[in-house]
Amino acid sequence: MNAKLPFPNFLLNTPVKIVQSEINEDGETTKTVLYDGMSIYDEKSRQMLDEQRRLVTLTGKIILKGDIHPGQVIEGYAEIGPDKKTIYRAARIRNPDGTVFSTELELSG
Repeated sequence: MNAKLPFPNFLLNTPVKIVQSEINEDGETTKTVLYDGMSIYDEKSRQMLDEQRRLVTLTGKIILKGDIHPGQVIEGYAEIGPDKKTIYRAARIRNPDGTVFSTELELSG
């Protein structure tokens, strides 16, 4: 069974920029824009415990169509209008046939 689910494009209504910042071998910070476009943004906040049993407040979730950084770890921050939020966790949701349906980013800060 090879089935791909249709992505709800009509829900893409929030412009967002995903930026990955890395420290190179010279100790300088380099910034790479991974994604700049429309997304599904949910501002619902919630609290959870991290690995060290500390309370972390998640301030939103971004859902993007497809895989924005194939085969790589997604780290950095998201710019939503004037706000800059840190990416706490990233997940790639898959179709039944194994292809990437969407990328979900949980935000903190």
